Amino acid sequence: MSKPRILLVYTGGTIGMGINERTGALEPLRFSHFLQAMPEMELLGVEVDVIQFDPPIDSCEMDPKLWAHLAGIIRENYDRYDGFVVLHGTDTMAYTASALSFMLRHLTKPVILTGSQLPIGMLRTDGKENVITGIELAALKNAEGRAVVPEVCIYFNGSLLRGNRSTKINADGFEAFDSLNYPHLCDAGVEFTFHTHHIFTPDWDKPLEVNPEMDPNVLVFSLIPGIQPSLVDHLLGIPHLRGIVMRTYGSGNAPHLEWMERLLDRAARRNVVIVNVSQCLRGSVQMDRYEAGLHLLNKGVISGQDCTVEAAATKLMHLSALYPNDVEQVRAHMTRSLAGELTEKCP
Repeated sequence: MSKPRILLVYTGGTIGMGINERTGALEPLRFSHFLQAMPEMELLGVEVDVIQFDPPIDSCEMDPKLWAHLAGIIRENYDRYDGFVVLHGTDTMAYTASALSFMLRHLTKPVILTGSQLPIGMLRTDGKENVITGIELAALKNAEGRAVVPEVCIYFNGSLLRGNRSTKINADGFEAFDSLNYPHLCDAGVEFTFHTHHIFTPDWDKPLEVNPEMDPNVLVFSLIPGIQPSLVDHLLGIPHLRGIVMRTYGSGNAPHLEWMERLLDRAARRNVVIVNVSQCLRGSVQMDRYEAGLHLLNKGVISGQDCTVEAAATKLMHLSALYPNDVEQVRAHMTRSLAGELTEKCP
């Protein structure tokens, strides 16, 4: 039998960094440095080809154009490989995973993002295990010859997570990511323990459809006690604003203020889509539970349900680009699960 073929896309990030002798700061290195640090790659039993961003970037520099570039790489190589592993910095990995999950419609092959908290050349690096296991997971097929995990995922520190459910939870520890509102897809210990009923089931007969367009005229802001009307007025009045992810309290609550309702009304008339996402890491927005949330619902604010901030923001960018002149389509699709980002039966 032929070996599985995996395309490894190296974007940059901590995993491939080295110390700048002049500044003492970590900075991205060429991929040849990475390969030299991982001779174990040759023992995988998987054929791995590499594409590198040139130059490699810190993930803080990631943006919608680079998401589109990644989606384009997958589209151009889709028929030649069994799966894809993207090496990515941790700071914006959850945003990239979420964006790709919306861009890559009818995905039937694994796209697994991973990285590390320590550079690959350091003695205690977590990068080697993350990369090797990520490649193994991307190469796995079931008895029918189909990918075991046909969706966009993040693999980190023994856990395979749905990409658009993931959030970075730790800046220092090796357990950098979790999907707090959705179970793990697989736990990697001595053996792989797959939670198959949580893995997205695609329509295997439909071809990949790539929609890389994103409208970046979207903002995220958090309510705080004592928030001032002049600041919210300025925010909601920004020209070209298409949408806002508003992080509220608890189950989607906000103070009952006359000026806020007036500004929300004005934003709705400008076709600005406002999505309500909780500041809590677990749980769901339910705006009809309390009066403090019901008044937002009555002003046209959309419930983000149990969506992460990363998924809500990238989904809003995606839909705003797909429906540039139809705000009702954007609003309608924001309430539906497109790629498993919301807890409901996926289409």
